Amino acid sequence: MHRRSTKIVATLGPASTDAKTIRALVEAGVNVFRLNFSHGTREDHAARYAAIRDIERALDRPIGILADLQGPKLRVGQLAGGQVELKSGARFRMDLDRTPGDQQRAPLPHPEIFAAIQPGAELLLDDGRIRLKVEKCGPAHADTTVLDGGTLKERKGVNVPGVVLPIAALTEKDRTDLATALELGVDWVALSFVQRPDDIAEAKKLVAGQAAVMAKIEKPAAVQCIEEIIELADGIMVARGDLGVELPVEEVPGLQKRLVRAARRAGKPVVVATQMLESMVTLPVPTRAEVSDVATAVYDGADAVMLSAETASGAHPIAAVAMMDSIAETVERDPLYRGIMDAEHARPEPTAADAISAAAAQVAGTVGAAAVVTYTTSGSTALRASRERPTVPILVLTPKRETARRLAIAWGLHCVETEDAQNFSDMVDRACRVALGTGIGQAGDRLVITAGVPFGTPGATNVLRIAWIGKEHQ
Repeated sequence: MHRRSTKIVATLGPASTDAKTIRALVEAGVNVFRLNFSHGTREDHAARYAAIRDIERALDRPIGILADLQGPKLRVGQLAGGQVELKSGARFRMDLDRTPGDQQRAPLPHPEIFAAIQPGAELLLDDGRIRLKVEKCGPAHADTTVLDGGTLKERKGVNVPGVVLPIAALTEKDRTDLATALELGVDWVALSFVQRPDDIAEAKKLVAGQAAVMAKIEKPAAVQCIEEIIELADGIMVARGDLGVELPVEEVPGLQKRLVRAARRAGKPVVVATQMLESMVTLPVPTRAEVSDVATAVYDGADAVMLSAETASGAHPIAAVAMMDSIAETVERDPLYRGIMDAEHARPEPTAADAISAAAAQVAGTVGAAAVVTYTTSGSTALRASRERPTVPILVLTPKRETARRLAIAWGLHCVETEDAQNFSDMVDRACRVALGTGIGQAGDRLVITAGVPFGTPGATNVLRIAWIGKEHQ
């Protein structure tokens, strides 16, 4: 459970529905499972949730579950014959008329798009494969020139780069799915189509503390106010697929680094997602470029890397997880990795809790401790420890199973559900016994322990203690 610090998120789907496969994915290295509410029924998600929790009990290991909401989907309407051929340089109209489209026009049943666009704006169809430039527009239509042509099929997606659309991030479907996810008991809710901080505020109000909220950064508008979004959200996901459609693809790698760095500064978990090992959907091994892509995210210090189609519908879901696990573990052994972590180190906030967490990481390195041990109820102490990116594992002891599950996504945290410490003697004894039991420490090893006094007080980290694991703890 502690051979690497970077966590793995894997999406469940048709290729990974049965309990045997899900357990094999956990044993291959999955820390968090993603339930994609863009696909599947309520019954599908409930069955997968139940299977994960059964495996969690069997393995006695906290497993996080993330519900990914679909968000608004902007799509072209129906086309005569199901598709039309658009030639570069041709004129083409998009409008609210729901009559099936042809070579001259197509329905776009989204008045909010026409309300927001101006002449000069671009409409990207089918993940940017077809590009239109708006010449004239009104409240119910847009006359465009085809910049990049191709075969347009009905119901294909539409992106409007550079335009903040007057659309809420939560649709009616999302609200229903959110209620289902919270009823099941998911640990994280990922919000799609985030454009502004208000989107996060609305989601958090609905979630009401029942789960942590993750902002999917897939719209350029969100990048413009990223600091405010990170402040409100509990974590972010760098959704590179849509970012690569709405922005020039060559800008996405640099943006990924900036987003990871911003989240790390704030001490919020950051997940890098989309097409990480895409070729493994069909092939048993990834390309060298894909391996480098995963490695880059790990070198940047991302909390987690995510698999989508690779595990949801791919032919080699377990091999994909094993490959990602191997890449992360190999990168973390590279001396260069440690240098990058230290160079990109976030400065602690001027609080007692942050000062203790920063000191714990430094002391652990100085005395050669086997681990930093943190007692936490809410999870805030553990996230502070994670932000420091220490050179040793972080063993998190919490009395709340929900906290252990939420923290499964954060860098370096290895969570164990246990009773809170009653006094200083119990604090040391419990930490030593759990460290031995998990294999993180051995007799004779030192531990650096942080906790809050009075014990059990959320967010009150104010104690640092160096302890020895003795034979009496065996």
